[in-house]
Amino acid sequence: MPRRFIKRYMPHPDRIKGNKSLRFLGALIHDPNLWHLNRHSVARAMAIGLFWAMIPMPMQMLAAAALAIPLRANLPISVGLVWLTNPVTMPPVFYCSYKVGAGLLGIPSLAMPEEITLGWLTDVLLTHWQPLYLGSLVLGIVLAGTAYLATHYYWRRWVRRNWRKRQERRRQRNPHS
Repeated sequence: MPRRFIKRYMPHPDRIKGNKSLRFLGALIHDPNLWHLNRHSVARAMAIGLFWAMIPMPMQMLAAAALAIPLRANLPISVGLVWLTNPVTMPPVFYCSYKVGAGLLGIPSLAMPEEITLGWLTDVLLTHWQPLYLGSLVLGIVLAGTAYLATHYYWRRWVRRNWRKRQERRRQRNPHS
């Protein structure tokens, strides 16, 4: 996996440790395993972050952090992936979750309005929360599992490719071996 690429875009651990909203975690946040970039911690972080991104609730980042710590997942990746659902992407993502949940429950779903307003979103959350949360859970579990497996696969493939490149460079430098 491209550690240098990930490190380039990740905030420094000291910056995150100093974040006021994460102070409630105390000394737990200082565990160095939460900051390592290895196949297992990144795969767990991908699963945790993407799962919580699909769940329509306030403070998704805290939920992701609270789960990343005992599972020893990379904390910045877990928390950062929650922002997949941001104010711009929330309506279509949660509408898709709602449609999946309605389909699984066998109930007719609402049509997408021409203009998505906060009032419409609040109405859907208050009156149609069962299909929304069922669909969110199903999509969250599927996305988390897919991300976990894909990260493991991609990481192994990356390592294998780099290993072959190193072997080829060694053969080119020393052709008689």
